[in-house]
Amino acid sequence: MSPLRIGTRGSTLALWQANHVRDRLRALAPDRAIELVEIETEGDLVRDVPLVALGGQGAFTKAIQQALLDNRADVAVHSLKDLPTFTVDGLMLAAAPERGPAGDVFVSVKHRSFDDLPRGGVVATSSLRRRAQVLHRRPDLKLVDMRGNVETRLRKLVEQDLDAIILAEAGLVRLGLADRITEVLDRSWMLPAVGQGALGLECRVADHPTRGLVEQLNHAETRAAVLAERALLRGLGGGCAVPIGAAASVAGATLTLQGVVLAPDGSQRIAAEVAGPIQDAEALGDRLAHELLSRGARELLEQ
Repeated sequence: MSPLRIGTRGSTLALWQANHVRDRLRALAPDRAIELVEIETEGDLVRDVPLVALGGQGAFTKAIQQALLDNRADVAVHSLKDLPTFTVDGLMLAAAPERGPAGDVFVSVKHRSFDDLPRGGVVATSSLRRRAQVLHRRPDLKLVDMRGNVETRLRKLVEQDLDAIILAEAGLVRLGLADRITEVLDRSWMLPAVGQGALGLECRVADHPTRGLVEQLNHAETRAAVLAERALLRGLGGGCAVPIGAAASVAGATLTLQGVVLAPDGSQRIAAEVAGPIQDAEALGDRLAHELLSRGARELLEQ
């Protein structure tokens, strides 16, 4: 039997995620060899411009999806927040394993919390979503763009004498760097990205043996949550190039979805929430998108 090939980016975090999936698949298929195929994406190759300048959508996923289509890999392991909501012919999201921490964190060596930042404090982030939410809460702060992997950003925090950086909690936890977290930011004002903290395992539609194996890693509640969030993003017509936040939670048979759309400069914020049966996850995302649009989100998105 040929080895099962897992396509992944080569960053430390991406390799952690791919190895995590490999270990879980090995437990399901102990007699099958499993190997990692490292793939450079546009987002890895071009690091000196903001993601939005690369078109945002798919900068970290297109090359890995192409490897699936070219039969150079059998399973793609994506950070789900990087995966565009539109489907690629011949590919499918086979599984969403149980989600890790989904929030954003404040990291600083100077200040004990976000609210302790001085007027004019310098905060770094590569995310328009984080930038807009920070400026909505603290328009006095100076936001600077920062690209790079987790370790690079932590190093730049000190080297550039910044007041703080904002990162995804999941990345720090997965890399054993949770001790660097100064504060987990409250979702009442900092909603995470769609799919943040979750992994997406993609396969070829026609590769039924691989699909059958990978689908065993699916976590039903996580999948429902991310499907709702992705439907919201799709309904708003957005990607990482627009300031949209979302968070879905499941309690019993009920799924609750929060969403927010902001002006890029943080000057306006429109938020709403819906709840309903977990089996209606995507319909709930669509409903919340229409609600936000009816409240004026369309004008913000057109900015």
